[in-house]
Amino acid sequence: MNIIINILLFILILSVIVAIHEFGHFIFAKLMGVYVYEYAIGMGPKIWSHKPKNSETIYSIRAIPLGGFCSLAGEDTENDDKEKVPKDKRLQSKKPWQRFLIMFMGPGFNFLLSFVVILLVSLIWGSRTYIPVLSDVTKDTPAYNAGIRKGDKVLYIDNHKIKTVDDLSLYLTLSDKTKPTSIKIEKKDKTVVTYKVKPKKTKVNKKTTYVYGVGIKTKKTKGFINAFKYTFVKMNSLFRQMFVTIKALFTGGVSVSDLSGPVGIYSIVGEYAKSGVGDLLFLMAYLSINVGFLNLLPIPAFDGGHILFILIELILRRPVKPQLENMIHTIGLFLLMLLMVYVTINDILRIF
Repeated sequence: MNIIINILLFILILSVIVAIHEFGHFIFAKLMGVYVYEYAIGMGPKIWSHKPKNSETIYSIRAIPLGGFCSLAGEDTENDDKEKVPKDKRLQSKKPWQRFLIMFMGPGFNFLLSFVVILLVSLIWGSRTYIPVLSDVTKDTPAYNAGIRKGDKVLYIDNHKIKTVDDLSLYLTLSDKTKPTSIKIEKKDKTVVTYKVKPKKTKVNKKTTYVYGVGIKTKKTKGFINAFKYTFVKMNSLFRQMFVTIKALFTGGVSVSDLSGPVGIYSIVGEYAKSGVGDLLFLMAYLSINVGFLNLLPIPAFDGGHILFILIELILRRPVKPQLENMIHTIGLFLLMLLMVYVTINDILRIF
């Protein structure tokens, strides 16, 4: 029974994230006067569709409850129905700034969803403290033996400024475990001390982990002002995490094998579901930021890839040939599908 519930939660969370993403494209396409063929939730064959009277757009739900799309006139120049759609209602006829907004607002609505959800969770269940003050340092661990104690505030890790508990967790995870980690601490008496701490290598459930011995227990706070402030801090922190993680992916700090796809996300949903509705909603906010951020990367087939071609057009003062752009996006999509297959296989191997 739990498996069925987890699958339904997984589908619901991804469907909301994708539906909001595509709605961002949809609403701004409408605002800019672009003809929208279809707004669909899911992929594959249609199981329900509706075209309101005097509307050009078909609204549909499709059989495979993963993904979705917003089909715009002018996106696919080879298969587009040129006679049906006036030239001035095609995507490519719009000004660069209009096309930029249409492409950007898919991720933009993902960020908006994350903000609203985090604020809602903070108002209902309380917001969390985020100052990186250590609530626990376990005896006989590398951190304790180095001199770090409960109540110490972490200022820097390997010269990276630590603003929140998220920063602390991120940079300890990404630190080079083959050499001591530099941790700059502000003690209770306000003196600043730098420690060199080499984590202890150990195995947990047959997986190699590195233990520093520090812990942070956040406290809950109530009130609208605290919730609003926490939401901004948390959003900023999550954006920084994404930037740092992507950079680490290209510099070798994070391996491609560490990435997770749908199978990995499903397993995470199951874990968060055990913690309650608030944590599950926060997971949705976190995943929504990830989807929005990744879609803005200048990669063919992503929204960021389309935005890149708009910027190239502004630099060259002429659009890139549609056939060339479509070919590049097609190749990019194929490579992304290969990456997804690789990531999914790794997810399955990690579970079993």
